Amino acid sequence: MRFAIIGNLEKPGLRRAVGLLTRQLNRSGMDYVVDSRIAQLLAGVDESVGPGHVCAAEHCIDGADVLVAFGGDGTILAAAREVGKRGTPILGINLGKLGFLAEVAPEEMKEAIDDILASKYRVEERLVLFATSPSAPGREFHAVNDIVIDKSRSSRVIDMETHIDGDYAVTYRGDGLIISTPTGSTAYALSNGGPIVTPASGVFGITPISPHTLSGRPLIVPDTSTIKVIAHSDGDEVLVSADGQMEALLRPPIEVTVRRAAYTVRLVKRTDRTYFDVLRAKLHWGRNPRSR
Repeated sequence: MRFAIIGNLEKPGLRRAVGLLTRQLNRSGMDYVVDSRIAQLLAGVDESVGPGHVCAAEHCIDGADVLVAFGGDGTILAAAREVGKRGTPILGINLGKLGFLAEVAPEEMKEAIDDILASKYRVEERLVLFATSPSAPGREFHAVNDIVIDKSRSSRVIDMETHIDGDYAVTYRGDGLIISTPTGSTAYALSNGGPIVTPASGVFGITPISPHTLSGRPLIVPDTSTIKVIAHSDGDEVLVSADGQMEALLRPPIEVTVRRAAYTVRLVKRTDRTYFDVLRAKLHWGRNPRSR
């Protein structure tokens, strides 16, 4: 089994966590490669990474059986874009704060890796969104969490005429619209009043951002749906983003079509932890907020 190791260079715990992992892999005799930028951080401090285990960032995934990504959920989303259609499973080590995707804490890493080496793990398939727009010819947007259409820097609300499989559904008026996967239901959509959706659910969420009327409510539609949004605005531009990291500023009116991508992202999960375990831990369900 070959591991590829990448991470967010700005996380203060990165050097220590990667050093722990490489020493563990050395002891087990496993093959691995480390992003050369991380290897530079370790140079002179941790000698566990030899020159044969270093690769350029753009080549680390080549031939890897498992991609280990150190950081927060943003790191996992970036890793998912790099992996793309390859289907390489991603294990997220959480060096951030909340971490719904990067759910393994550094202190749990040794046990998680041991479980992988013993084939005691499962791989979850997560839906990916695919979006295009005639206003951005030739560009394709892929998102594990969400495609967001919003008013950018304008102070004016925008109208978002929403069609499902060719049928007109509703025109939302507000600051924007979030089209999310079940994975993305705990991201931007959650902060705008959208429901939490379990990862295996075959649905997409459509959640308005600060709707101008109380009747502007979230929608849940099958993941076989094609969603078309026509955005009208008196402002100069409309922003389209994928997972908050790929952006296009377009002049309204614009049309965006969103559907399920032809591939999924595969996440490595521990067999002794459920999705609801993660929700309870991250959202502090069942805890008394007045207690320490």
